[in-house]
Amino acid sequence: MAKLSSVNKNERRKRLVKQYAPKWAKLKAIANDESVDETDRLMARLKMAELPRNSNPTRVRNRCEITGRPRAYYRKFRLARVMLRDLANKGLIPGLTKSSW
Repeated sequence: MAKLSSVNKNERRKRLVKQYAPKWAKLKAIANDESVDETDRLMARLKMAELPRNSNPTRVRNRCEITGRPRAYYRKFRLARVMLRDLANKGLIPGLTKSSW
């Protein structure tokens, strides 16, 4: 089980990303548009830098829904490998069986 503070910190980051997503996308589009004047692009980058650091989507870490483990994460199931194997052995994930030979 991951530290509760780490999991909570990641949840706060998710909320900030969601809150600032429209503003972030608008500024990013301006900053990357080569048809816009260079000074406007620079101003957009400076405004992006003024936004809270945790509002950047790359700061959010994928974590297991059950344990909060940040590594060995399967996006399709939103679980870490340990919980994926455990739930698959118990037959709780539809369509997934543990192979054996």
